[in-house]
Amino acid sequence: MSGSPPPAGGFVRRVGLFQATAINMSQMCGIGPFVTIPLMVAAFGGPQAVVGFVAGAVLALCDGLVWAELGAAMPGSGGSYVYLRQAFQYRSGRLMPFLFVWTAMLFIPLIMSTGVVGFVQYLGYLAPGLGQTSGDLIGLGVIALVVLLLWRGIEHIARITTVMWAVMIASVVLVIAAAASDFSPHMAFTYPARAFDLTSDHFWLGFAAGLTIGIYDYLGYNTTAYMGAEIKEPGRTLPRSILFSILGIMAIYLLLQIGTLGVVDWHRMTDPHDIASTSVASAVLEKTWGKGAADTVTVLILVTAFASVFTGLLGGSRVPYDAARDRVFFRPYEKLHPRHRFPMLGLATMGVITAVGFLIGRHTDLATLIQLLTTVMVIVQALAQILALTVLRKRQPNLRRPYRMWLYPLPSIVAFVGWCVIYAYADRNSPGRHPIEWSLAWVALGCAAFWVWARLEKVWPFGEREIAEEYQALEMS
Repeated sequence: MSGSPPPAGGFVRRVGLFQATAINMSQMCGIGPFVTIPLMVAAFGGPQAVVGFVAGAVLALCDGLVWAELGAAMPGSGGSYVYLRQAFQYRSGRLMPFLFVWTAMLFIPLIMSTGVVGFVQYLGYLAPGLGQTSGDLIGLGVIALVVLLLWRGIEHIARITTVMWAVMIASVVLVIAAAASDFSPHMAFTYPARAFDLTSDHFWLGFAAGLTIGIYDYLGYNTTAYMGAEIKEPGRTLPRSILFSILGIMAIYLLLQIGTLGVVDWHRMTDPHDIASTSVASAVLEKTWGKGAADTVTVLILVTAFASVFTGLLGGSRVPYDAARDRVFFRPYEKLHPRHRFPMLGLATMGVITAVGFLIGRHTDLATLIQLLTTVMVIVQALAQILALTVLRKRQPNLRRPYRMWLYPLPSIVAFVGWCVIYAYADRNSPGRHPIEWSLAWVALGCAAFWVWARLEKVWPFGEREIAEEYQALEMS
C-alpha cells in the first residue's frame, strides 16, 4: 500500500531533487537564523547559545529520518495527514488525521507569520522611522503578494523557488564571509561563569528555550513531504531532499551563529534598543564592510524572508486537500483550481491565518509566537507521527519502504524525547502566555469541529473495519 496517488486531473509530478532540496532549504533558512540568534543568546545568557543550534540540528536530523521513511513509503499530498491516517485507522478511525489537518491549519501559517515579522524587523534597518502601523500594513501586503504569486501552476513556482534559493544562499554566504573577515575568537568563545553548569536549573531552562528556537530554525525540512504528489520519483527524492537540506542548513547555521558571535558583542543582542537585537546580520555587515554593504545584504535578507513564506505556504496549502478528497476533512478543501491545479481554499485560508499570526507577533513578541506554534505542533504532529512510524512497522510490515530509518528505533526515541522537552518547558519559557493551555484548547476545539464534520458527512467517525476498507478502496482507485 503506497501513499495517496493523485486522481486523474489532480497534481502532477514535476519537482525534481534539486528543486525539492531548494524548496526545503528556502523554507528552513528564510529569516529564521537572522532573527533568532539574539533570542538564542538571551535564552542561554551568552555565546554558549551555539548549543541551542546544535541541539536543534540533532532533533531535526532524528525527526527528519522519521519523515524520510514515512514520506518515501506514502508520498501523497498532505504529509503527516497521510501517515496518521494509515497508522491510526485501527483505533481512532478518522480522528487523528482530522486533528492533524486542523492543527496544521494553525501552526503552518504561524510559522509563516514569524517570517513576515522578521521581514518587517529587517525592513526597519533600512527605514529606521518605520512606525507600528506602517509595519503592520507592509507585512499584510507581503502576505497578499505571496498568495498572489502562489495562485499559479507548480511548474512556474518551481522556477521562482530556485531563484529565491539562490538569493538565500547568497545572503547567508555574504554574512558568513563578512563575519570571517573580522572574526574574534575571544568574543565567540569566551563564556560567562557557570555557562555549562549542568546542575543548574537555569541551564536546563535555557536549553529548553534554545532547543525550541533551534528546532524552529530548522522547520521546513519536511516541506516537500507535504508535496509528495508533485515530487518526481518520491521514493528516492523525498528522503534525499530532507537529509540534504538538514545537513546543508546545519553547516550554514553553525558558521552563521559562530561568525556573528565573533563580530558582535553578545550583550548588544540582549539590548532591545540596539539594532543588533532586531537586525543582527545587518549589524555584522555594518561593522565589518560598512553601511552600504549592510544595506545591500539587508535587501537580500528581505528576499530570503519572502522566499521562506512563499515556500512554506506552497507546501502547507496542500495539507487539507488530500484529507478533503478522502472525506476526512471539510469537502470544499478538495477543490483544485480548474487551470493551474492547486488547492484554492487551502491557500486562501492559510493566507488569512498567516495575516492574523503576523499581527499577533507584531503586538506581542516573536519568542511568544514561536512557543505557541511549537506547542500546537508537538501534540498532534511531532509525537503522533513518531508513534505512527512504530505502529506502521508493526501493522503493515509489507508496506513498500524505499527508505528505512537508519539505526531504528534510536532516532525516533531521540526525537520523541526532544519534542517532550520542548512541550514540558513551554509555559516556563513563556511566562504569562500559557502556550500549553492554548495548544490544548485548540485540540479540544478540533475535537468539536470533528464532531461537526461527522454530522455533516453523516458518517460514524470511528471503527476499524469500515474505515480500513474505505482507505483500501482509495489506495486501489
